[in-house]
Amino acid sequence: MATDVEIRNEGSVFLLEPLTETAKQWIEENVIGETTWFGGSLCVEHRYAHNLAQGMIGDGLRVR
Repeated sequence: MATDVEIRNEGSVFLLEPLTETAKQWIEENVIGETTWFGGSLCVEHRYAHNLAQGMIGDGLRVR
């Protein structure tokens, strides 16, 4: 099965890279407010990464 989102711990921030159109749409629909992108990855503080990953998994996305 293909991965929808790759999550990387870069120290003080996490990068969530949507690899599929489904993942991009999930981020657009579920990440509200100001967002910061680094290249093609959503950049979030460590305190938000776990909840975002759990939400993605709960909605059926494949996370690596």
